[in-house]
Amino acid sequence: MSVPMFDPSAVQASTLCLPPGAWNTVLDCLCDHFQAIDRAQWLSRMERGRVLNADGTPIGPLQPYRQGLRIHYFREVPNEKPIAAQETILHVDEHLVVADKPHFLPVTPTGEYVEHTLLRRLIRRLDNPHLVPLHRIDRHTAGLVLFSANPDTRTAYQQLFPTRQIEKRYEAIAPALPEVSFPHVHTSRLVSGEPFFRMREAEGVSNSETWMDVEEKQGAFWRYALNPVTGKTHQLRVHMTAVGASICNDPFYPQLVRVAEDDYDRPLKLLAQALRFNDPLTGEQRSFESRLKLYF
Repeated sequence: MSVPMFDPSAVQASTLCLPPGAWNTVLDCLCDHFQAIDRAQWLSRMERGRVLNADGTPIGPLQPYRQGLRIHYFREVPNEKPIAAQETILHVDEHLVVADKPHFLPVTPTGEYVEHTLLRRLIRRLDNPHLVPLHRIDRHTAGLVLFSANPDTRTAYQQLFPTRQIEKRYEAIAPALPEVSFPHVHTSRLVSGEPFFRMREAEGVSNSETWMDVEEKQGAFWRYALNPVTGKTHQLRVHMTAVGASICNDPFYPQLVRVAEDDYDRPLKLLAQALRFNDPLTGEQRSFESRLKLYF
């Protein structure tokens, strides 16, 4: 039977270099290496062209095992839990797609989410398997995400972020800080904490910087404007906690809160509100703003 060809980089395939072993086939190796996935599931993936070699050619169940062989496979989550919140596409052109991501929707496949991610939804809606996110915001944060739509120009746009040629503006609602003088700049060294997905501040040379200001005051809670100069994981959430104003409804900071279900009535009050940059292809200034709002 014929199987569809997939671009593994476009739809976020996982990659594995086959480890040392005495297996006869790639299928045997995968079954031993991923014991939580049964043989029938791997056979089904292979039949649907979702296990590929390095050049994107589908691998069948009789493919001989070879140590170091690089393969791509596509994660699937049986009975994946739907996410009701819907994204909004704000801009589409030959090179870029800009979307408003709702709270709780992951940007890319991770953990228990594969199909219910912003990337997979946009690939289906726009019929463009070449979409790749140029940056990430975490699942609990809402707002703007910029995607490359064209592999030929992707590198030019990707370089905007590590070279700090793009201005990112966030909004957050958090407790008032009358004792802090604004605008305020917070710098620190961020490292992985416990559990592994939480970050913490540590001694040493600073690797993160956030500019903070106050936009609106409503009693015990204020609306803050946040400009991350750097882009470390959970940077804004950790920095706001460090200055004494953890963002409202944050399940990770200052303490980890175990939540069984996403509470759509209590989202993290953090929004990626605006992106501004000079287009690397045309030189024109481009600006995008989220249509989402944070409410006290």
